[in-house]
Amino acid sequence: MKKMDNQVYQFKIALKGISPQIWRRIQVPETYTFWDLHVAIQSAMDWGGHHLHEFTILNPKTGEMDEIGIPNEDFDEQEVREGWKVKIAGYFSMTNKKAVYLYDFGDYWEHSVVLEKILPIDPKTRYPCCIAGKRSSPPDDVGGIPGFEEFVEIMKDPSHEEHDEMVEWYCDEFDPEAFDCKDVTFLDPAEMLRLMNAGP
Repeated sequence: MKKMDNQVYQFKIALKGISPQIWRRIQVPETYTFWDLHVAIQSAMDWGGHHLHEFTILNPKTGEMDEIGIPNEDFDEQEVREGWKVKIAGYFSMTNKKAVYLYDFGDYWEHSVVLEKILPIDPKTRYPCCIAGKRSSPPDDVGGIPGFEEFVEIMKDPSHEEHDEMVEWYCDEFDPEAFDCKDVTFLDPAEMLRLMNAGP
C-alpha cells in the first residue's frame, strides 16, 4: 500500500482529435510516480495498457521538455526517463499544470493532461478515484482516430455487412456516449509493471 501523504492531485485527461470530447477527471496521491499515473489513466480510459506510452512535460528545474515513460530504442529520439523512477510531484504544480500523454505509438492516442487542483486527502475516499468523465473510450487496436470513426459507424448500423464481425471482435455492442465513474476499476501499478517486464 502506497503512503498517501496528505495531498491528492486532480487531473483532467482528455483524448485529442475526437469530437465531442472524450475525457476523465481523476484524483491520485501526490506520492505517485509517472508510471502510477499512467496506470490510473489506463484504468479511467479503459485502455488495455499493453502498448508503449510517454509523457512529455516541462522540467521545472531545467526549462527543457522531458519525456517520461518506458525507454525503447526503436522509437526514442531522445532520452526517455523511466516513469516508475520519477515522481509526479517533481514536475506538476499549479504553475506547471500541463503534459501530453501518448499511448500506443501505432494508433497514436494523444491526451492532454491538466492538473486542475491540489487538494487535501479525504480520509473517506479511496485513491486513485475517477470523479467525472464523458463518453466511451475507443477500443485498443481499433486503428487510431480513422479506425475508431469507422468502428462507431459500423457498430451503430446493424445492417452493415461488418457489424456482426465487429461486435464479435469487440465482444459487445458499443455505445459511444456511455460512461459511468462507478464502472472504473483501477489496476495495480506494481502488477502492471511486472506484466510489462519493464520495471526494476
